[in-house]
Amino acid sequence: MSQQLARVSLRDVQRPVAGELERVVGELRRIIAADFPIIVEVNAHLVRMKGKLFRPTLLLLSHQAGGAGDPRAVTLGAVVELIHLATLVHDDSVDHSVLRRGMPTVNALFSHQVAVIMGDYLYSRAIIELVALHDLEPLRVFARVTNEMTIGEMRQLEAHDKLAYSEAAYDQLIRSKTASLLSAACEVGALRAAAEHREALARFGEHLGMAFQITDDLLDYTESEEVTGKPVGLDLKEHKVTLPLIAALGQMGQGERRVVADLMVAPDPPDDLVGEVIGLVGAAGGLDYARRRALERAQLAEAELEVLPPTAAREALRDSIAYAVERRS
Repeated sequence: MSQQLARVSLRDVQRPVAGELERVVGELRRIIAADFPIIVEVNAHLVRMKGKLFRPTLLLLSHQAGGAGDPRAVTLGAVVELIHLATLVHDDSVDHSVLRRGMPTVNALFSHQVAVIMGDYLYSRAIIELVALHDLEPLRVFARVTNEMTIGEMRQLEAHDKLAYSEAAYDQLIRSKTASLLSAACEVGALRAAAEHREALARFGEHLGMAFQITDDLLDYTESEEVTGKPVGLDLKEHKVTLPLIAALGQMGQGERRVVADLMVAPDPPDDLVGEVIGLVGAAGGLDYARRRALERAQLAEAELEVLPPTAAREALRDSIAYAVERRS
């Protein structure tokens, strides 16, 4: 894989499963339906702010690429998106975020209490749907992953010494918080495929998820709010230490590290301080390092696809790597 991947749109990636993705949205509406008025109101907001269906896309493409028909694939696609939505609702509440994808978060529009309870509701609906399948395998995979994601969130809360946060700790965090669900999506899509294909797709999803999250953290330093849907430097404003900063800190002098320390103790870091730290991270090579790491993961993901038979779905999974590390929107 080259150092500069071809730009690929998510629509290109989704083309082989476009019809099934429309059915996923219908399944999502069915699963979260409720009679209780505030749940109905929040559900309507969640459906409006649903994302680009990247995880269901990976599940459906893995299902096609694995070559074993599974009539549950659309429902499982809805379940993985439901789990993803639940994590976002909880994360926004924990982070006190007011915007998600340019729309008000549940906690901002309703309350933190409603957000916590709605996250629980979405998780429970996902469990009910999985139990109704009368098959332990998808339930086993998603139960393990939701537990990993929860522990990952707790790890982030417990990271007190920001300037001592290591790359190994960061890898562990993004593996549990992001890569685990992408891996699960790919694995569950291929549950009825040959064991070799299922295992390769699970590994593919993990490497893809790592590349995806590193790129996401990189975009926070390099792209505008119009591109990412959130203000530039938001992670720094929220005192989150990600790979660009971790890599840069090792190359910074004492004075530069003191600037970063000042930002980390400021309750509401001013924009000029955030801008200064972004500049220091770039000058110290943190952005270049993170970019290399994302590309390394992308190469590992691509290698896992070699065991699969050549199909349009396999090529779309290959394109999903380029989308993950070259996306601008």
